[in-house]
Amino acid sequence: MTDYGQTTPNALAHAAAVFGNDDAIVDGSTTLSFCQLQNLVIDTARAFVTLGVESGDSVAVWAPNTWQWVVSALATHHAGAILVPINTRYTPPEATDLLRRTRARLLVVPEVFLGVDRSAELDLRALPDLTVVTFPMGSDVSDTAANPSATASAGVSWDRLLELATNTTMSTVAERTAAITADSVGDILFTSGTTGRSKGAMSAHRQSLAVARAWADCTGLTRGDRYLVVNPFFHSFGFKAGILAALTVGATIYPVAVYTPEVALASIVEHRITVLPGAPTIFSTILDHPGREDLDLSSLRLAVTGAAVVPVRLIERMRDELTFETILTAYGLTEAVVATMCRPGDDDATVSSTSGNCAAGFEIRIGEHDEIQLRGPNVMLGYLDDPDATAAAIDADGWLSTGDVGALDERGYLTVTDRLKDMYITGGFNVYPAEVEQVLLTFDGVADAAVVGRPDQRMGEVGAAIVVPAVGSDVAVDDLMSYCRDRLAGFKVPSSVRFVDELPRNAGGKVLKRVLREEFR
Repeated sequence: MTDYGQTTPNALAHAAAVFGNDDAIVDGSTTLSFCQLQNLVIDTARAFVTLGVESGDSVAVWAPNTWQWVVSALATHHAGAILVPINTRYTPPEATDLLRRTRARLLVVPEVFLGVDRSAELDLRALPDLTVVTFPMGSDVSDTAANPSATASAGVSWDRLLELATNTTMSTVAERTAAITADSVGDILFTSGTTGRSKGAMSAHRQSLAVARAWADCTGLTRGDRYLVVNPFFHSFGFKAGILAALTVGATIYPVAVYTPEVALASIVEHRITVLPGAPTIFSTILDHPGREDLDLSSLRLAVTGAAVVPVRLIERMRDELTFETILTAYGLTEAVVATMCRPGDDDATVSSTSGNCAAGFEIRIGEHDEIQLRGPNVMLGYLDDPDATAAAIDADGWLSTGDVGALDERGYLTVTDRLKDMYITGGFNVYPAEVEQVLLTFDGVADAAVVGRPDQRMGEVGAAIVVPAVGSDVAVDDLMSYCRDRLAGFKVPSSVRFVDELPRNAGGKVLKRVLREEFR
């Protein structure tokens, strides 16, 4: 295997040396070659150091898929810091909590995105040491023109970074990158837990790069591929199987800030896209889009899907109507990215019903209660500032308990059958009911509440809230939904609310969610 190095600065240096003037990123009117990307990353890192970022600090990026996201992430590592991606759907209170817990020194955020100035809504009083860097979004994804009242708040503008870079020497950044080791923490990705409190999964540079390389090797991603990245960069799939995977093999990424089937189809036609991973709903919306049959989509060759139930008919349609040569499914989680994958040549039934066999050096076994357990060099280092949660998740022999229920066939292929932790997936995003339930239970007039996932043709699953009103209260659905939208990311907000007199419980008082889910089958 080619030696890309075991830190992202080494990987970028390798890419610039080998792929040189090949396109690394094409984002609207901005195109960066691998050499240009490296130069811009180094200058941005110099600016970050000027702004006070020290080795080991955290730098957060709260932004959609853009070239600035990529530059900021790689510059963070060149400055010797740790990357903290934040979900763009998070509300300001949710983002503030993560910034406080990671003690972030710097935040990169769009000036205005979809008519909202996110940085203006943050509680900066709770973040006195935070510096905010803002960048403009393209007119195709920002509705500022339709909402002229949406103006950017004060912060360090992206245009000033090159000016600030001159105050830090190149040698300073070189010293920072040289001090990074393969085992240095490179990123902290947050995932919600069943208690409702998010946990930050820490990964080393070597781990993030190893899963990226494994994904690229397994899928056959290669130099010259044109990779439409719909999966959010803040997610492990978009960052590690997207940005880093492309970096290691010399593929070109085309970031998608806001997905619509129209945007995806236009990009495929204009740029002759070859690689398109995404949740099943992505492919369903493309297949069912009117006018799709009149477009030339013949450049598509590789699709990777999963994160939800994948009907075999969808795989067949992707192969027959979108002419994908290779369609794969995979299984992983923030704590163990790219744990299993199907392989090129697997039949449609295998791709639809399984998540493939071990990848990236992972071992897999089925433990007590049929729980899927994983072990390997790329299991997370642990949860940020939470040794108890880390010990509960990873045993003394290194086995990670995933909370998912599954089975292995005679080939070692994994089928995920259920979720011990009641988590459901909507449009590719994990939702943990306990977090939503906690919000519902703080609403005046709600005595009890449970949330389960119910099947949805477009999103895979959506949240259904079953609510017990307090005696004598008159809870309005619209008020309850509005309350949730103010406190939760949009994908976590239940799509429906049903009122009942009581929730079904067992003798120990635990809500019988299985009973609730059966009502929607």
